Amino acid sequence: MAGNGWSGVIETTEPLGWEELAALAPAEPDRVNGPANAQALLRLFGASEEEVRVTLFRDHHAWCPYCQKVWLWLEEKQIPYRIRKVTMFCYGEKERWFRQLVPSGMLPALQLDGRLITESDDILLALERAFGPLNRGMTDPAVLPLRQLERLLFRAWCQWLCSPGLSPAQEERAAAQFDRVAAAVDEVLSSSPGPYLLETFSSADVVITPYIERMSASLFYYKGYPLRSRHPAIAAWFEAMETRPTYLGTQSDFHTHAHDLPPQMGGCHDWVTPEQQAAQRRVDEGPWPVASPDPETSQPEPEGSALVALARVLKHRQTIAAVNPDEPERFDRALRCALSTLVGSSLPQPPAGSAPGLRYLRDRISVPRDMPLHAARRLRQALGAAIGAAEGPKEAMSALPRQHRRDQDPRPFLGLDRAPAAITP
Repeated sequence: MAGNGWSGVIETTEPLGWEELAALAPAEPDRVNGPANAQALLRLFGASEEEVRVTLFRDHHAWCPYCQKVWLWLEEKQIPYRIRKVTMFCYGEKERWFRQLVPSGMLPALQLDGRLITESDDILLALERAFGPLNRGMTDPAVLPLRQLERLLFRAWCQWLCSPGLSPAQEERAAAQFDRVAAAVDEVLSSSPGPYLLETFSSADVVITPYIERMSASLFYYKGYPLRSRHPAIAAWFEAMETRPTYLGTQSDFHTHAHDLPPQMGGCHDWVTPEQQAAQRRVDEGPWPVASPDPETSQPEPEGSALVALARVLKHRQTIAAVNPDEPERFDRALRCALSTLVGSSLPQPPAGSAPGLRYLRDRISVPRDMPLHAARRLRQALGAAIGAAEGPKEAMSALPRQHRRDQDPRPFLGLDRAPAAITP
C-alpha cells in the first residue's frame, strides 16, 4: 500500500522512543469545522456555537446503524450540532443521565430546540420539517418504495446471517433469497440516471447506507459472499458514496462490523466453505486489501494514513497500555517496535512473548471510532508484522466475545475507571 508518508526505510535495531514518535505525529485536525469524523463532540460548519439547535445522542463506538443514518444526514445538510456519546447495551452499562432522559435507553435520540425525539425515521422527519429535506425527503413518493425495498433487503440479510444451524440446502435457499433482493436493488440503481438511487443523492441513499455497509462486511466474513462484485450497480453506488467526505467520516470496515454485529444482531453464523474460511482469515489477519478488487473500499489510500494512525495511538497510549493484559514493560517495547515499523523503520525485534498483547490491541481497533479505514489498515499491518516477529506463542489471550463486547467498554478512555478493556475511542 502507498501513502504512509515515508519515502524509505530507516534502519534500526532499537524501537523509536515515545518522544521520537511524537515528533513524527501530525497535529490534531479540526474536528469542529473540518471533515466529518467520529471523534467530534461539536460540529459547526463555520457557524457560531450560539446557532446550534440540535444535539445528537449516539453511541461511543460508532457501531449503531440508526445513529449513522442521522449522523450522515446532519453532515450532508451541514446542520450545526452537538454530540453526546452513550454506551450501547452490548458493550457496557447505559449512562444514568441518558436513562433519565430516555428511559428505554435506545439510540439514537436527538434534541431539537429542546424537544427530545427518538426513533431514527422520526428524527429525520423532524429534521426535515425544521431544516428542509435532503433533496427528496423521507415521504417523497419516489423515496417511499425505496425505503420499503431497504426493509426487504434487511429482512433477507437477517434471515440468512442470523439463522443458526442452517443445513447446506437451507444456506443455499437463504443465499438465493438475499441475492434476489440485492439484484432488485441493483436493478433500481442501474435504471437511475446516476450512481445513486434517484437522480441525485437523497434521503433514500441515507436510509440504505448503514445496513448495506454492514451487509457487505458481514456476508463477506460469515458467508464468503462478495456483495460488490456480484452486483455492479451496488458497487458503483459504493464508489459514489466513497467520494463523499460525509460518508468517509462515518464509514466502518469489515473487521469492525464482523465483530461488532454478533451481539447487536443476536448472533451471526458462518456458512463454512473454503471461500468463507479464506475470507474470514483475510479480514482477521490480513494482508489488506483482503481481495482484488478491494471489497471494502474503492478509495486509494490517502497520503499520511500511517501517521494518522500513529497520532491516534499516541493520544491514548497510556490507557491502551493500562487495559492491555500483557506485562506493562514488555507491551511498551513491543508497541514501540510496531509503531517504529508503522512510520518507516525496519522492524526491531519485539520482546519474546509479546505477540498476544499486540494481538489484543490489533483485534480491537475500531473504524471509524479510532481512525479512518486506511489508517486502521496501516496500524493492523504494523502490529501484525510485530506479532509475526515476536518469539513465543502467537495466539490470542482470549477469543473476541460474540455474546457481548464488554471488552470494549469505553470507560477507561473517558477517565471513569480502568476495570474493563477497550481501545482508542
